[in-house]
Amino acid sequence: MRALTVEPKQQGSATVEEVPEPPAEDGPVLVETLAVGVCGTDLEILSGQYGWAPPGRDRLVLGHESIGRVQEAPAGSGLAEGDLVVGIVRRPDPVPCPNCAVGEWDFCRNGKYTERGIKEHDGYCSERYRITPEYAVKVDPSLGSLGVLLEPTSVVAKAWEQAERIGGRARFEPKVAVVTGAGPIGLLAALLGVQRGLEVHVFDQVTSGPKPELVAALGAHYHTGPIEEAVKEPDVVVECTGVGSLVFDAMEHLGPGGVVVLTGVSSGGRSIDVDAGLLNRAMVLENEAVVGSVNANRRHYEQAAEALAKADRSWLEGLVSRRVPLEDWQAALERQPDDVKVVIEVAK
Repeated sequence: MRALTVEPKQQGSATVEEVPEPPAEDGPVLVETLAVGVCGTDLEILSGQYGWAPPGRDRLVLGHESIGRVQEAPAGSGLAEGDLVVGIVRRPDPVPCPNCAVGEWDFCRNGKYTERGIKEHDGYCSERYRITPEYAVKVDPSLGSLGVLLEPTSVVAKAWEQAERIGGRARFEPKVAVVTGAGPIGLLAALLGVQRGLEVHVFDQVTSGPKPELVAALGAHYHTGPIEEAVKEPDVVVECTGVGSLVFDAMEHLGPGGVVVLTGVSSGGRSIDVDAGLLNRAMVLENEAVVGSVNANRRHYEQAAEALAKADRSWLEGLVSRRVPLEDWQAALERQPDDVKVVIEVAK
């Protein structure tokens, strides 16, 4: 079968090649891959910055944002031929640590977890893959190939859960939310905020194109200036860029008792002048909280599936700006001005 593979840490090593059929030890459920999404993590792996091949191998099958159709499933698995499914990315460590032992593998304590398409486990950008039922999440059939958005939605589903859990340390009735960044993660974070009935404000740099239009279509508000000029003391901030200045801007202008959830990963290597004393004073005296959030467990995938099933299909279609066939995968890496989410179509 065909697959997009890469030699991790080797820039320019990616290629579509013939690989063996998926091994039986990966699970009894056989899935035909329909499409995979391309995100920043994939770009880092392709550029040689990140990624680990499976033990004893030099190459890794890429792809962690997926949508597929079940071809074979054992009786009693909860899955049947024809079901649309998304494969969960992370697997618990083999020890397991206390968190992995109870299914909270997104909070793995020892770093020995594996991740499909990223860390020591082949991904989903192959014509077929195998999986165990507990790591396959069913998708509403009406979503079709838009189910490829489920994995990034699971990331923001967890972020919102974190905000609500931490805010719930006291009476927490958020009304205003800020989302920094109008990429796929930011737009999906805005979607979940609107679904919660919040007044949502999205901040990004671009002034035209699909991003402002997608925000407006949600009934949210789009801004290009500083947070403090548009929103006074939001209750929740979901930071989706990893840009250091925005991170501190979000922390500085949070409302009393509010929560900042950081989902973007900063590259580092750049200094920013911050009045640390003033920031510390404000956070302490106003009972504010900042938390990092990464990855997701099955609960968050199920929350994401529910959120996408409730979403407007035409709005979701607007997130997928381009679809390219597997043999033209390199075109997916060439950023175009109106790109939001680019998808590689694996099934012909």
